Amino acid sequence: MELYFLLLLFILMMLALGMGFPVAFALPGSAILSIGLAGLFGWVFFGDVKIFFAQDGPTEWLSAGVMNFRAIFYDFERDTLIAIPLFIFMGIMLQRSRIAEDLLMTMAGLFGPVPGGLGISVVFVGALLAATTGIVGATVVAMGLISLPSMMRNKYSPSLATGTICASGTLGQIIPPSIVLIILADQLGSASDQASAMRQSAYKAATGEFTMPSAFDVTSTSAGDMFLGAFLPGMVLVCVYFAYILITALIRPSMAPPVPNPSGYTKEFLAKVMFSLVPPLVLIFLVLGSIIMGIATVNQAGAIGAIGATIMAGYKLYEDKKGALNPTILAIGSIAVIFTLLSMFDLNIKNLAVTQNHIPVLLAIIASAAMIAAIAWSCYRTYKVDNTLNEVMIETAKTTSMVFIILLGAAMLTAAFRGFGGEHYVKDFLQSLPGGFWTQFIVVMAVIFILGFFLDFIEIAVVVVPIIAPILLADPSANITAVWLGVMIGVNIQTSFLTPPFGFALFYLRGVASSAVKTISIYRGVVPFIILQLIALGIVGAFPPLVNYLPNRFYLSSFNAPPPMNPRLQSCVESYLAETFVEDKVAITASIAKLDALELNNLPEKLAGSITDSAKAAASVYPRLEAIDAAQAVLDEATISYASLHTDVRVLQREIGKLEAQQKRNKSNKQTTDDEGEIADITMKMEQVDAEIAALEAQIPENWETVAAEYQKHLKALAKEQRGYRRAMDDSYNGIEEAMSIISSGDGFVAFQPVLAELMATVKTLDGKPQEQAIKDASKMLGNVAGSSGVKSLLSKARRAYKKDNDDKADKLMAEARDLVAAEISWRESATRDVLPVLATYQQETAENVGLRGQDRLPEFLVPRISRCRSVHKDISLNF
Repeated sequence: MELYFLLLLFILMMLALGMGFPVAFALPGSAILSIGLAGLFGWVFFGDVKIFFAQDGPTEWLSAGVMNFRAIFYDFERDTLIAIPLFIFMGIMLQRSRIAEDLLMTMAGLFGPVPGGLGISVVFVGALLAATTGIVGATVVAMGLISLPSMMRNKYSPSLATGTICASGTLGQIIPPSIVLIILADQLGSASDQASAMRQSAYKAATGEFTMPSAFDVTSTSAGDMFLGAFLPGMVLVCVYFAYILITALIRPSMAPPVPNPSGYTKEFLAKVMFSLVPPLVLIFLVLGSIIMGIATVNQAGAIGAIGATIMAGYKLYEDKKGALNPTILAIGSIAVIFTLLSMFDLNIKNLAVTQNHIPVLLAIIASAAMIAAIAWSCYRTYKVDNTLNEVMIETAKTTSMVFIILLGAAMLTAAFRGFGGEHYVKDFLQSLPGGFWTQFIVVMAVIFILGFFLDFIEIAVVVVPIIAPILLADPSANITAVWLGVMIGVNIQTSFLTPPFGFALFYLRGVASSAVKTISIYRGVVPFIILQLIALGIVGAFPPLVNYLPNRFYLSSFNAPPPMNPRLQSCVESYLAETFVEDKVAITASIAKLDALELNNLPEKLAGSITDSAKAAASVYPRLEAIDAAQAVLDEATISYASLHTDVRVLQREIGKLEAQQKRNKSNKQTTDDEGEIADITMKMEQVDAEIAALEAQIPENWETVAAEYQKHLKALAKEQRGYRRAMDDSYNGIEEAMSIISSGDGFVAFQPVLAELMATVKTLDGKPQEQAIKDASKMLGNVAGSSGVKSLLSKARRAYKKDNDDKADKLMAEARDLVAAEISWRESATRDVLPVLATYQQETAENVGLRGQDRLPEFLVPRISRCRSVHKDISLNF
């Protein structure tokens, strides 16, 4: 019965939107009405308000709504959405500063003489504005007012001109920083958590293991990852637009004729081009560069962008007045002084007592005050000129409020959708489609594309994504990343601005275009660009590294990059190692042989044994690698039979699981009712379900259990060999590293020797607590000295003996400690001369092969390769 209320929810939402109700009220309103009616009908006819809900009920839905409010406004861990008002402010401020006008005029002169040059200049400026303002309406209106008359005067085809302007204006949805990417990152973060739980449940059901290896987990995303992932697809889209306009101009010159530059390419013109390009390029570098280089989070980058836009607007609004550049010069000078001081001095005030950098800190404070003054000066200018600051703040507040109210309404709608079991219906429908993940994905993309004809991008992002994203992300057959899915959805819903009848870019341009430009020309003009966007969507879908490479590259080269032994990197690192062990076998075996031949007679027995064990572990790497290859070959053979049955059997098992869950509900209902007629109906249903379960079980091949057991046996054998292989490399590196640390600690014992002598001379003059404290203080000097545990143990025993007034025993222990320190110094002197250089050479020669897993981070030369490896989606479904 809940299906009827699910349909009611959908009908109410579409009716409200179709009748013109604001989205912010249509979404929660349809949810509240559907939930209320379901609870009311359940209470009136059955005395149970929860009877029409697949899970929970009205009370739980209300609690979930309260939690959604709290999550958006009070959850400081979920701070992605803070960036939204900052980027909105930046975009509106730049739009009011008339940056688009300057760019369009200069770029038209620069590209005009090229066939289709005016169209190319519009796309180029659209890309720059997308990376700064990101406001579609403002960009389309600005280019429609400035470029469209010029293109029409120069006999451009009306359809090509209008299509180019509309399509270029929508680039702000995919080229970062973009509001839609931030919203998608927020939605996909929650979806990734749900998908991870679904995948863990599937792994447990398939293997019986309670813990799933982290390498099989869903790869989540963040706003920064989305910005990085969308950058190359955005450039692909720009290049596709360029190619289309250029090819059109070459094939049909009458549609996009070249336009000569009347002033020519003079020095003055080139200077004007540079002066127009530098401000937006600097702002792009500050915003995106700070994110990419790890200097700032997305929220901090948004604040940088907002301040940069204000300073830029302060100059642009005073452009024709004396001293227009003064606040900008003051800000740039302040930043230059601060960065110079940071590169030369420690400006941490907490360390001032140690560093004594009073003058540099004072200069930094003055520079910071100057920066604040420059910002305040620019704010004052934007406030005084045309009341710009006030209007920008009001527009920012309106837009931000709209976005957040829609987010809250969408959360209520999604909760209602799940309450009626909609998520399960969607999941069952997608999983029932033939062709696996890619059929599901194409259907979802087609639905989103069609919805773009009627809904805005925010509505699609906050209503559709939370429903379909967990299902797609949880599928291990494609094992896609959240950032790739987000960018694919972002490119897709970008078309919602161009698709009639409700494409907003079409309305924006129609509002500013002259009456000579027919509406049908605008509609006809965007059709090729919609097709181009779908082509770009296909390119990005076919080449996942276009999206995944940059997030992986910057993550693996960042300060918090994981070490090579991280399970998520294991597959890619071991692929590199397998090649390296073959290519550099002669050099690696020679390094191991040198280590094995090392004379260790003068070392303590335990240390010598540790080095010997490390050499043996290193020597065992090649035999273990051969054992892995043999185990992999056996597993590959077993995989053929297993893979041929796996998919079909898992489908049958999922259906059986659904029927078993239905059977549990039937048993529960049977136990809670006293009506004999109802009991008879339930009994009949249970018999039917049992028959269906039996029929499905009969479809499972008889040899499935044998084939699956054989596959699991060989899989565990391979895993065992891999563990031994990894342990051998780890033992080899760690053993030598520890030995080098112990041998190198001779200076610590030399420094401790006179301290111990003085302690032995004075310890008997002390009593009680002072005596114990003196020995403890001496022992602390050995705290970081490797291999000093024996001496510290003797001192601890001596301290306890003194405490018990057993002075003879304590004196004897102190003497043993003195002799042991002398012995430690003695053997380290020869080991430092004869052994340590060989160990250091071995570590250096094997750091990129045998010792790679022991490194703190990936070597720089390996980052691009591992990034490329991790950028490709790999099928891991046989593990589930």
